[in-house]
Amino acid sequence: MTGKIVKGIAGFYYVHGSDNVIYECRAKGIFRNRNMKPLVGDDVEITVLTREPPEGSIDEILPRKGMLIRPEVANVDQALVVFAIADPAPNLNLLDRYLVLMERSRIPALLLFNKAELDGEAVRDRYRRIYEGAEYRIMFASVSQGMGMEAVRDCLKGKTTVLAGPSGVGKSSLTNLLIPGAGMETGDVSEKIRRGRHTTRHSQLFCLETGTYLLDTPGFGSVFVEDMEPEELKGYFPEFRPYENECKFLGCVHMGEKVCGVKEAAKAGEISRSRYKHYRLFYEELKSKRRY
Repeated sequence: MTGKIVKGIAGFYYVHGSDNVIYECRAKGIFRNRNMKPLVGDDVEITVLTREPPEGSIDEILPRKGMLIRPEVANVDQALVVFAIADPAPNLNLLDRYLVLMERSRIPALLLFNKAELDGEAVRDRYRRIYEGAEYRIMFASVSQGMGMEAVRDCLKGKTTVLAGPSGVGKSSLTNLLIPGAGMETGDVSEKIRRGRHTTRHSQLFCLETGTYLLDTPGFGSVFVEDMEPEELKGYFPEFRPYENECKFLGCVHMGEKVCGVKEAAKAGEISRSRYKHYRLFYEELKSKRRY
């Protein structure tokens, strides 16, 4: 039987089988010999050992696509990057780090600003201007009021989607709303530091309907790719591409060069100054890490 790993805890893997039953499975020792670890999201072949309780063993891991490294998840079609529009206000530096991570992983990203009832249209327009220019689809919703949920459901249909974003922005509440049986623990925002408390303990896939899976992951406060070369970074800002043919030098990194189409576009407001500022910050950060 084929199935998908929806959760892994302490050497046990929970596989959503093609018969719509969740089987508790162990992986065969052959995977250790291949130095291959089953991951949440893996499509697998299993042997059913017992039907009651439903138990089995994983015989084969089918070819992977759309790998995410942190957290380790296989076969991801897209990422839904969730931030609150207020309470807490979005940290755009952190948001851009998530987007760089998804670009590098070749996982298409959608942006969802939750708690949309807390701010007005002018604030929404600001975020549209920043991120629509970078070719990202942007949605605004209120999980607490059920606003904008149809658009979210439509973009999830038929795909395996990873939820990404910091704690306290409503990821687990969104999961509970979309999948009432999920029972994800939710956390309030800390009054002292205005950050969310971590509530998700491990990565887990939830089946919304046949062929549609949603993955909630543990929130974390910072994210960046440690092994990236500084020269790679420009490739993960899609809004730079239309202006790169105006750079004087092939291989321009859009930092100190005098004739640079990307720098000029940022000065003119054709590229978001916030995004370009973060690009420069990330570049210097990567360059500094490579030095040491």
